[in-house]
Amino acid sequence: QEQLAESGGGLVQAGGSLRLSCAASGLTFSDYYMGWFRQAPGKEREFVATILMNSFSTYYTDSVKGRFAVSRDNAKNTVYLQMNKLKPEDTAVYYCAAGQSGYVTMLSGYEYWGLGTQVTVSS
Repeated sequence: QEQLAESGGGLVQAGGSLRLSCAASGLTFSDYYMGWFRQAPGKEREFVATILMNSFSTYYTDSVKGRFAVSRDNAKNTVYLQMNKLKPEDTAVYYCAAGQSGYVTMLSGYEYWGLGTQVTVSS
């Protein structure tokens, strides 16, 4: 069955870095664009970053541009989110998602979702 599993979350001080991983199984990984979303307490889930089937095509929400970088390794069926210069407002549960035919910056553009990993940034 199709499954996504995030890992790499944790507690980090402001200004620090963290790398999230998402391992996919049960699907042809190279046929999907991959996205990262996050949800903070009391807020709606929001788009963070995406990488298309062409690994060189990426998009980011304005608040993380210049700080986060998304990449993928099709041989390992894994997508990554490198997070640098972290801020307390980055604190959220981060979700990995996969899609084939939709708008890549919207939740509705994704068909499969992981269960999420917690990222906490302290001052």
